Amino acid sequence: GPGNVRAPAQARWLPAGDAAMEGRSLQVRLPNTIYDVLKSRGFRETESELEWDIFWCEKDWIHDMMDHTHLQPHQKVNHFRNHFELTRKDLMIKNIKRAQRQAQRDGQLEEAQKYAACSPMTFVLPLEYAMFVEEFKKQQPNGTIWIMKPVGAAQGRGIFLFDKLAQVANWKQKPSWMQRDEEQKNPRAAPNKGDDEEEKKDPEPYVVQRYLSDPLLIGGKKFDLRLYVLVTSYSPLTVWMYRSGFARFSHVRFSMDSISDPMVHLTNVAVQKHNEHYDEKRGGKWDLHSMKQYLLGCKDRVKVEALFREIQDVIIFSLLAVQKIMIQDKHCFELYGYDIMISSDLKPWLIEVNASPSLTANTAADYSMKFALLDDTLTILDFEKYLTGGESQVGGFDLLYRNGQRVGAVGEGRVSVVPRVPQQPAGELAETLKVTGEGGGAAPERWLSTATARRR
Repeated sequence: GPGNVRAPAQARWLPAGDAAMEGRSLQVRLPNTIYDVLKSRGFRETESELEWDIFWCEKDWIHDMMDHTHLQPHQKVNHFRNHFELTRKDLMIKNIKRAQRQAQRDGQLEEAQKYAACSPMTFVLPLEYAMFVEEFKKQQPNGTIWIMKPVGAAQGRGIFLFDKLAQVANWKQKPSWMQRDEEQKNPRAAPNKGDDEEEKKDPEPYVVQRYLSDPLLIGGKKFDLRLYVLVTSYSPLTVWMYRSGFARFSHVRFSMDSISDPMVHLTNVAVQKHNEHYDEKRGGKWDLHSMKQYLLGCKDRVKVEALFREIQDVIIFSLLAVQKIMIQDKHCFELYGYDIMISSDLKPWLIEVNASPSLTANTAADYSMKFALLDDTLTILDFEKYLTGGESQVGGFDLLYRNGQRVGAVGEGRVSVVPRVPQQPAGELAETLKVTGEGGGAAPERWLSTATARRR
């Protein structure tokens, strides 16, 4: 029945109680927010393998089954076939660099600079190891710090900072927080020396980036942004950007004195939840609108507005970099999770793009935001046939790019980020982040919120 979702096994749905949704069904493998949203819109579970309208599936299904499955014109799946061209760290960098070189060859120098500004200096190893060593030696007198990331890992796994070439070999070692996490999940599992030796013989590819050692800090803490972008087509490229999002904070004051402490340098919840000061009620998150209001109160307004325009540039040009190689399929859409870091000079840097951003909520505010995000995503997919096709705003989404042109979201009235769910009071925020006026301003005192509106 609709109240029972099995994960990771498939859960299949049929609609109930809505004439506009008559005959609609879906499959879903996620038992949390997406399940609740689909139930609220009248979907119910079905046992059919192919009689569904939307399949919110894992990436493995796309890789294993999509090419062997005949879909009806109305059916939708939540991943593009080769989504990894954007969401795998090494391929994302490869595609951005290629687009940059092509723009340079075509004499489009301004466009080439937009691609170059997407990401910090990055090398794919072992393929570009020689080039990296050359750059490392060039930067070494400046005390440059580098960060190593396995391309296929998530949640901070295997990431470490270094300033000596000899330390590169450490990338295969699991950090202590990750070892503890795995031991808690499987206490009977014991380290196997043979497995470690086998792993060392065949390491996976990884990327190395120049570390952003001067990030923008709030309350002395490092943070990054999680933003949501919906792509409904790559030909023509059609991009929707969600107005809400959040900043994820570390729970330790930022310092470059120690480059080996993941609690200082990694903002992933999977890392920060092991900190003794981690607050499960708030999850170390601050909504995007409130963060922007704070920046407007303590930074130059023109620079803050420029920052948000440049964030949109990063999103658009990262998608343009993969547009020509992404396999277009009218059955596919993708809700990406963009991770953006901001430097102290208010410049955005793309850290990575997630094909399966977490839709599991760890706070009440997080649940409300993600519920609205998913509800609006389904509205844009328009199973009910309510939309005309000319909308530039749907729920919390703004149309950012379509038919080769940027659409809105750049003008003075469209850059502002307005939340759609109630936010934390300023007092709670100041307690969470321990913001005490550092950086030129205190936490904002007024919060703007709007009720979630659904198109039914």
